[in-house]
Amino acid sequence: MGEENTLIDFNLKNEQQINYFIDVKHPFSFLPNARISNTTLDTSGKTTLTQKFVFNDKSFPIGGQVDASFNVSYVDYTFYYELFDNDNYSFELGLTARDLNGNVTVTGPTKNSDDTCNDPNPSPGSPCTDTGNTATSSGKIKTDEINPMLYVSTNIGLPLTHLSVFAQADFSLLNDHTLSDYQVGLSYDLMQFKMVDFNVNLGYRVVKIELENLNRSYTDLEFTGAFVGMVFALLLS
Repeated sequence: MGEENTLIDFNLKNEQQINYFIDVKHPFSFLPNARISNTTLDTSGKTTLTQKFVFNDKSFPIGGQVDASFNVSYVDYTFYYELFDNDNYSFELGLTARDLNGNVTVTGPTKNSDDTCNDPNPSPGSPCTDTGNTATSSGKIKTDEINPMLYVSTNIGLPLTHLSVFAQADFSLLNDHTLSDYQVGLSYDLMQFKMVDFNVNLGYRVVKIELENLNRSYTDLEFTGAFVGMVFALLLS
């Protein structure tokens, strides 16, 4: 995170994240199915600067300990078609509108006047002087926008078992920001009746968010980890 050529690693903590969704399928083949998913990603970290760091017009000097907090949430509105769907295999293709809301805050000591000791390009022979007073300041950037994404999903049943392999992915379609979100795993069909399904899922998910040129700042976030989930389906068709 930082300016384009001076990105800083903030040693982010491992945190539990939250995701839930509602998926509506219907028997009308000419209309797309709908899925609404909500995801919240929160984490924080800190680092001791080995280079001067500028974030949202705040200048943090070398040697200062800087804290960063990331609060990102998004709602996905997905409309998709089931191109294949039987007991052993399904494939879905559609479009997602990702309503992304994010806050990135950096807090640490700043200088309120010029400090030539932290000048990344000092003049030859110039003395190193530190005449500034140190204060604690925060820089913050926000994003609130909707991004179009391609949605794909597949499920493959394993013969003679209640297990299936699933994969799902969303990829950004525009170059303003780089967004990707994919997951793979196993699903166990715990209960299955005529109109009700109940599955337990175990998988691995990767969410990557690169926000470019927000107030001249760049943020590169990647959330990865295993997950356990439960899916309750009411079959209307």
